[in-house]
Amino acid sequence: MSRVAEYILYWLIAANGIAFALMIVDKHRAEAGQRRISEATLLQWAFLGGAIGTFAASRMVRHKTRKQPFAAQMMTLLTLELIVLTFWALGLLGPLVTAALAYLHRPA
Repeated sequence: MSRVAEYILYWLIAANGIAFALMIVDKHRAEAGQRRISEATLLQWAFLGGAIGTFAASRMVRHKTRKQPFAAQMMTLLTLELIVLTFWALGLLGPLVTAALAYLHRPA
């Protein structure tokens, strides 16, 4: 595994751990009537690679599973993250990124 792949893996582990913890903390704060963590913050961590952790925590503690549009946005980010991880695991992400960058930087 390359150094870059290692760093990406470490980031994904950290982002999912943080996202998972934030969802659990928010659930406890909701039950205690305390100040909550904003949905924007929860979705930001899902967007930054923590969608699996956000989803897992939401199912584990039954938090924000029916709240719309949050639940739909969370599912969209989860789906996108799983697609990207699948492409990465199959070795298809590098060629796709290279092709996209070549397309963006083509002469006019």
